[in-house]
Amino acid sequence: MNKLKLVFATNNQNKLKEVQAMLTNFEIVSLAEINCFDDIPEIAKTLEGNAILKANFITNKYDLNCFADDTGLEVEALNNEPGVYSARYAGKENNAEENLKKLLIELGDNSNRKAQFRTAITLNINKKQYTFEGICKGTILKEKQGEKGFGYDPIFMPDGFNKSFAEMNVNEKSSISHRGKAIEKLVTFLNNYT
Repeated sequence: MNKLKLVFATNNQNKLKEVQAMLTNFEIVSLAEINCFDDIPEIAKTLEGNAILKANFITNKYDLNCFADDTGLEVEALNNEPGVYSARYAGKENNAEENLKKLLIELGDNSNRKAQFRTAITLNINKKQYTFEGICKGTILKEKQGEKGFGYDPIFMPDGFNKSFAEMNVNEKSSISHRGKAIEKLVTFLNNYT
């Protein structure tokens, strides 16, 4: 039986690997694999809006089934910033290290370190659109812990754990992460869809 082919609208190899490990019943291909090297604009004011923009761009240009996500870290004491600007919090360069440093400086010694990662996914399949959301609540650490993961992982400790995302292996992180939860909803939907 042929696996259903889905484009994951991302250039982030870390995200791609995470998702491929979770969607083994499907052929998940990256933007590079369909020769899409366009800079897809993420100009929406919400995570959901950006996910829709990316998914629609691929569907409209390539006429392929695809899904796109947008993820943000929402820090309670910072009015849910960086949120939709998480990837470019410290500037347009998308420098993860600078983003992380800026967040720690902005938060300072604030005792309220509650935060959540939130992922919005838009799936375009057979001319219909579906959306899914995943949330992982946790705490912002005062300094980096761990070498794994990417982005804000070294300073985010999920509720119920005494280690950061950057100290977890891919399977452990995927089982509790925001993206993991959103992908789980996507997988459940797709398993019932086909």
